[in-house]
Amino acid sequence: MNEARRIVVTGRVQGVGFRPFVYRLASALDLCGSVRNTAGKVLVHIEGAPEKLDAFAERIIGDAPPLARPSIVSNEAAQAIGGEGFEILASAADDAPEIAIPPDLFMCDDCLKELTDPAERRAGYPFINCTQCGPRYTIIESLPYDRPNTSMRDFPLCAECRAEYENPLDRRFHAQPLACAHCGPGLFYVEGGHETRGNEAALGACVERLKSGGIVAVKGVGGYHLMCDPMNDGALAALRTRKRRPGKPFAVMFPLRGEDGLDAARDHVVFDESAAAAAASPERPIVLTRKKTESGLSKLVAPGLSELGVFLPYTPLHYLLLDRFGGPLVATSGNISGEPVITGNEMAEARLDAIADAFLHHDRPILRPADDSVMRVIAGKARTLRAGRGH
Repeated sequence: MNEARRIVVTGRVQGVGFRPFVYRLASALDLCGSVRNTAGKVLVHIEGAPEKLDAFAERIIGDAPPLARPSIVSNEAAQAIGGEGFEILASAADDAPEIAIPPDLFMCDDCLKELTDPAERRAGYPFINCTQCGPRYTIIESLPYDRPNTSMRDFPLCAECRAEYENPLDRRFHAQPLACAHCGPGLFYVEGGHETRGNEAALGACVERLKSGGIVAVKGVGGYHLMCDPMNDGALAALRTRKRRPGKPFAVMFPLRGEDGLDAARDHVVFDESAAAAAASPERPIVLTRKKTESGLSKLVAPGLSELGVFLPYTPLHYLLLDRFGGPLVATSGNISGEPVITGNEMAEARLDAIADAFLHHDRPILRPADDSVMRVIAGKARTLRAGRGH
């Protein structure tokens, strides 16, 4: 005899593909019912054989998506409704929200593979994402976490993206930042009053400027970075003078290389186990670690210091920049020293004009600023010095 239950799940369950996961799990167990978001919780009404309902409750925690952190706070008997199949209902507001705002997530391996495969329709697209990666916190205006409540509401899905979004078997099923080059955000490059539009053209112009020793303000997921060649003394001296930062170290972003992505950084710094784990973690923080005696980087990156702040690319745009530049890049906060990180295109040009030679913008609004997190290993454990993006 079938039973019905009402399960309430809290924790990190928004922005991590949790509802699609629940849909697939219920379908695999031949259960019927529904799932929906509220402001910080997921509500599941589930019906079926008691042993399958027990299995569902166990697997909803044990088999959850890698970046989810679910917790069942209620699993109670409910009135059976009947019906067939399982569905995702429209989200609803909640009078007493238990809010766990999803963090911005680094580009997953599946999206990286797609980004670099010329046969894929999103090859080289700087804003590729899925339910397991991409912007979250920085694009949210309000909860529940649904596309109309984010800065992606201004980018209507094309037919192909809409088909992925609505397909329960697709890894982009209900991925709220979903986009492609036809319907999503795009890049544009500005230098000397001249604007270059189009993702490939803008990216190419930016890389050429960096290779020529220029300083470019690059808009990322939570704000701007000021980027330049860490082996170019002239570029670094100019950045220090213009930013009025004579001695404070600059962080360096290294290309992904090797099994854990850190081999390019290992050419210049020494990681212990804790520092390596922190640098390769989903939060992708800046990690302070010991410089090699002859690192090959300019002494102006971190003058007089034995440590260097290093981090990995965490967005497809960063990956593409580093790949086409062919090496690491200084990536320091895009602001005037002492001021908050800048998020708006016009504000960036107004405030950073005296620092940057050029600007690489995009047209996805940043609703919540997020500077990079910073960590250091202390007493054998990686500890947060500055909580920012990812935290």
